Amino acid sequence: MSWLIPLLILSFLIFFHELGHFIAARYFGVRVDVFSIGFGRRLVTLKRGDTEYSLSLIPLGGYVKMKGQDDLNPALKSYDYDSYNAKTPLQRIAILLAGPFANFLLAFILYFVIALSGHKTYAPVIGDIVENSPAQIAKLQKGDRVVEIEGKQILTWDEMAKSIRSSQGSIHLVIERQNALYPIILTPKELDSENIFKEKIKKRMIGIAPLGDEVLVESNPLEAIAFAYDQTIKASTLIVQSLQKLIQGIVPAKELGGVVSIVQVTHDAAQSGLVALLFFTALISVNLGVLNLLPIPALDGGHIMFNIYEFITKKVPSEEMLIRLTIGGWVFLIALMSLGLYNDIVRIVNG
Repeated sequence: MSWLIPLLILSFLIFFHELGHFIAARYFGVRVDVFSIGFGRRLVTLKRGDTEYSLSLIPLGGYVKMKGQDDLNPALKSYDYDSYNAKTPLQRIAILLAGPFANFLLAFILYFVIALSGHKTYAPVIGDIVENSPAQIAKLQKGDRVVEIEGKQILTWDEMAKSIRSSQGSIHLVIERQNALYPIILTPKELDSENIFKEKIKKRMIGIAPLGDEVLVESNPLEAIAFAYDQTIKASTLIVQSLQKLIQGIVPAKELGGVVSIVQVTHDAAQSGLVALLFFTALISVNLGVLNLLPIPALDGGHIMFNIYEFITKKVPSEEMLIRLTIGGWVFLIALMSLGLYNDIVRIVNG
């Protein structure tokens, strides 16, 4: 049953994405024929008004089928007053953006809940010290806790690292050692480091590593809003950078994961506790939002691209071009998913 929680989470994220499209479509008066979670044979179908709500056999996706829109055959169009194609390009773009926006909103809500409930992170307690580093020269010791930098109270390791990176010249620290406070002055250096993509970078540091002690960070509602916004932006930036590095070849294609990797990592996050699961769910939600904005036909971003073209040129793209680009988009997506699945199988075979 280890696959059940990841499956439910994926289905929920897809539902939220499609709900965004559904609400926006209905707001602009577009009839929704089908609201489906999953693809393939329908397991459960419920008709309410003009819409069929379905749960399908393969829950790794979903769709909202609006009147006048058919990804499988872009040439099939309707211009009735309640059809998708009867709306202006800007209205259609708003409908298309609503799905990814729903994913970003969900991630924001999850991060907000995490901040309110409290989450653990590394405390600013010094562990290993690099030889001949500014920290060693200043006689910092293992077990020292950094409580203040330049007059600002420090509660977490991330706060401390950020203050050091953004500093200029020498900095004033206050450290706690054996229940006593000591002022320290030192000058950070540009030291060799690696980013998460294994690229060599220079970073302003003092040459210390965390001891591993944790601290519980709790936030009031205003702080939680700031935390949620910051984390949503960070997650979005990380995913965009990852795509950029993948295209540039800095991240090898073998690192690309498929649905098996998502299920495995979600399962591991669930084993680590509720907060870890919420963090990962928020990251997956942002991931869905960003990927759906890519200008690939068959994705929201591809349809947005077509509507921007129509808005600027006042011309509708030709049916032949729409069909060719849509088929090309599906071929690309299937190839990408196949590569992810292949990488997952290789990782399983190699243990």
